[in-house]
Amino acid sequence: MCPLLTQIELIATGAGGMLVLLGLAAAVIMPNSDRWSKRFFITFFSILVLYSYFTTVDMFLTSSSSDMILPLKIIYYIETLLALSLFPMLTAYLLHCCGESLIHSRLFRAAVILSVICFILMSFSLFTTWFYYFTPINQYHRGPLYSTIIVLMNSIMVLNLAGVIQRREKLSKKYFYAYLIDIVPLTIALFIHLFVSVFMFLGFGFAICAFSMFVIIQSDQIDQNLRQQREIAKQRASIMVLQMRPHFIHNTMTSIYYLCGQDPKKAQQVTLDFNTYLRKNFTAIASEDPVPFSEELEHTRAYLAVEQAQFEDQLFVDFDTPHITFRVPPLTLQPIVENAVKHGMDPDAEALHISIRTRKTDSGSEIIVENTGTDFTPVNDNEPHVALKNIRQRLEMMCGGKLKVTPRDGGGTIVKVVIPSGKRNRIPSLS
Repeated sequence: MCPLLTQIELIATGAGGMLVLLGLAAAVIMPNSDRWSKRFFITFFSILVLYSYFTTVDMFLTSSSSDMILPLKIIYYIETLLALSLFPMLTAYLLHCCGESLIHSRLFRAAVILSVICFILMSFSLFTTWFYYFTPINQYHRGPLYSTIIVLMNSIMVLNLAGVIQRREKLSKKYFYAYLIDIVPLTIALFIHLFVSVFMFLGFGFAICAFSMFVIIQSDQIDQNLRQQREIAKQRASIMVLQMRPHFIHNTMTSIYYLCGQDPKKAQQVTLDFNTYLRKNFTAIASEDPVPFSEELEHTRAYLAVEQAQFEDQLFVDFDTPHITFRVPPLTLQPIVENAVKHGMDPDAEALHISIRTRKTDSGSEIIVENTGTDFTPVNDNEPHVALKNIRQRLEMMCGGKLKVTPRDGGGTIVKVVIPSGKRNRIPSLS
């Protein structure tokens, strides 16, 4: 064999071996995956590691001048069987991803039958020269029936490709492309192998395709995990809405009842504000994406108007919000303000003052809620209120935002929300 070609094959084999070792290590520690997928990729990459090992041994033996024909045939036999075992494994994983049973699948039965036929033919090749043989100087040659094995192997890949296309509606877009990246290049390589020997490079192709498939599928599973986390955060927000403080509702309805006789016009306004508050609450449940800050501001104003109708001279609010052209997760500002009222209001103390400010920064937008009242004292290194923890989680997942709680000089609390700039977080200006 040409020395240059031998060096190229050694480099390709070495690179492929490193790639499958990396894939095996990633498969062992990979997160966000079900047990079946984890075992599949560990087995798949383990077979590729063995394949790379026997390919390397094969190359060293064929480049030597010693008489080792029998070991070469056995190594070539093992090498081929290892590659062959990967084809029905791809079929099995495809069916698993589509939720289909292996036992009742005609596609899987066809892949197994073709693999068994290949196995039988390869077993015969150990005792005959019909399929392949080695010369006394360790030169590999194809036999007259060699193409039969390659055609059978390629048939399995064609079946897999047809199965992927047929099930494209059941697969996510990333899974579909992952299978195409894995199957199409190998199918083309096996077809070329019918005419030109590229067997030494198939291992490298296996490694690239398998690793690409692994990375794409992992990224898709991570995306699914993030979607699940967003759904959990949304459900928590829904629960928070449905668990509105009973005494707040009771006090509001009682205030409206008495105002109807004392100040009917004010009763109408409180009823309107309370209706706006409830409507915004339930609208927030249906929102899956960040909403304009102006909607959150309207929600908060309605809530504070109801509270001020009850507490009158005990609650004062200052708005300084010139910057409103950005988006926030639904139920961000209003729960923060409600939290300030709930934990800062003390009928026996001085009146509660709440300041709500916004400002535009070089990196995005900021919301600052500052209130007088009791000091902020963390307990067990946790946030003082569960609502703030929930808001922080939704901020991070929905828009990459952050929430910081600090004590205020002179008593009270300062809550700062930072929303980074981005297309999803910007509202087009009308000016």
